[in-house]
This record gives sequence, C-alpha cells and structure tokens, in this order.
Amino acid sequence: MNQTDCTDPDKELFEHRILPTLYILVLIVGLVANGWGLKSLLHNWKKLRNVNVFMLNLGLADILYLLTLPFLVVYYFKKSTWIFGDEFCKVTRFCFHLNLYCSIGFLTCISVYRYLSIVHPVRVMGRLTVTHSVIISVLVWILVGVQSLPDMLYPKTSQNKTQCYDSTSKEYVEDYLKYNLGWTLTGFCIPLLITLGSYGHVIFVLVHKNTINKVRKQRSLRLLFILIFLFSVCYTPHHVFKNLNLYSRVLKKQNVCKNWYFGVFRTHQLSRALVSLNSALNPLVFLHVNEDTSARFRQLLQRVQVMFQRIFESKSVTDPVTDENVL
Repeated sequence: MNQTDCTDPDKELFEHRILPTLYILVLIVGLVANGWGLKSLLHNWKKLRNVNVFMLNLGLADILYLLTLPFLVVYYFKKSTWIFGDEFCKVTRFCFHLNLYCSIGFLTCISVYRYLSIVHPVRVMGRLTVTHSVIISVLVWILVGVQSLPDMLYPKTSQNKTQCYDSTSKEYVEDYLKYNLGWTLTGFCIPLLITLGSYGHVIFVLVHKNTINKVRKQRSLRLLFILIFLFSVCYTPHHVFKNLNLYSRVLKKQNVCKNWYFGVFRTHQLSRALVSLNSALNPLVFLHVNEDTSARFRQLLQRVQVMFQRIFESKSVTDPVTDENVL
C-alpha cells in the first residue's frame, strides 16, 4: 500500500539512548582489545610474519575509527546536534568508512593467505615475504581511501549545520544511492565472495587431508567461524539495509511511502549499531592467527584467574568464623 504522507519515525530511543551507550562500550572494549593486540604484535616485532602485517593494519584501522567515537557520543547525547563543524563531520564519517572497508580488505587478505598456506603450501613456501604483505597493505589503504573520498564530496550536515548525516542530505540522495550501490559491490560483495571461496576450499582440504595437525585445524575452523560472524552480523546487515533505507528516502522524496518503510528504517538503525561492533570484535582474529598473541592471552587469563583466587581466599580468611553451637 502506498501513502503520500510519509512522516519521520521516532529516533529518540535509539539515536539518543541506545546508540551512544553502545558507542561508549565499543570505545572502551575496542581500545583495550586493540591496544593489547597491537602491543603483543609489536612485542614480537622481529618475528613479524606475513599475516601479522595484515593484523597490524587491521588494528590501526580500528583505532582510527575508535578515536572518532567520543565526538559521535556527544552528538547523539545532545539529541543529534553536531557542534564540531561541517568539515569534521565529513572526517568522522570518512574514518568510519575507512575502518569498515579496510577491515573487510585485511580480513580478505588474511583469508587468502590462509588459503595459500593450507591448500598450496609448497608453491608459496618462500615466495610470499613480509615485503609483499606490506605492499598489499599499502594498496588496500590506497584503494579504500580513493573509494571513500567521493563520500566527502556529498553534503554531510543539514542547512543549519546541526545534523551530521551518515550518508547525505535528501537533495542528493538519488546520486548517493547509486554511489553506495557501487561501493557495496566493490568494497563488500567481491571481498565476501573471495573470502567464502578461500575458506570453502580450506574447509574441504582440512576435512580430507590427514597431514594437517589437529591444533591447526581447530584454529582454522575457529577463525572461519569468527569471519562468518563478522560478515553475517556486522557487515551484511549494514550494507543491505543502508541501501534499502536510501531507496526508501528516494521514494519518500517522491511522496511515495511503502508499507515496509518503517521496518527498513528500524532495521537500518539496528545495523548501524551492529557494524560498529566490528572494531571491538576484530581483535578476536589476533587470537586465532598469531600463536604468540594467543599464548600471551592465555597467560593473561591465568594471571587474572590467580588474582581472583587470591582475593577470594584472602576474603575467606578475614571473614569472622561463627559457631552456631556456641551459646
């Protein structure tokens, strides 16, 4: 059913309460997890291997985005009133897209390198060096940066400069939809197909090849689960519902409101929250790719466990002992 009166849905609950609260949690967890992961990599800098280079860049991309979250928290707590200027609004949104598509790019590189090391170990032995990984990482940054630059050409603030759009104003929404569809194809769909193809072949080899040790199989399967989770929960909903929301805005501009408009809007709002989680979840990749990082994490957990045991034991000793049989 079509309607000619398309009223804006209520954003109060999500944008002014849930979203900023979630951003604060992502900021804290993301900074701690990525900081610890980067510290572990830099601690073993001399052992830096091919895949570790991608993880290092993945952590840097996350940190870059996390540093912009305090400004978005202020924005949403102030009921969508942007006080940091038009240019910084564009920079903030640019950092989000840079993190998003660099994360997808580096996770795809990790998947391809895993595929080569497991499926074609003899062919790539000694041929893929750290230098190659550095060059590929630089290319990922350049390609994503070039792809994200046109986004900064679209107006990001309202006429009174109080709103900071994650896409653009309604005057340019048709052009932005076309641009975003192309962005989705090259920045998300193609890497997704490469990742699925790489790990599909890896799973086939792991199941049918008995020469691969059990520990390596388990780590590869856990990494596959993490990648599937990131793509299915963080990345896919964001791209699907952002494009649908832009399309609904195009229809609304034409005074056409479909009956699915509000459902798409609410789901798009949820997908914005989910996609921000990638900066807090990406460090899980550190634990299943780098053996040193995984070992250091287990040691950290053991120290925390010992610390809590000591606290509990000391509390038990200091608690007064009561004897119910004493009159």
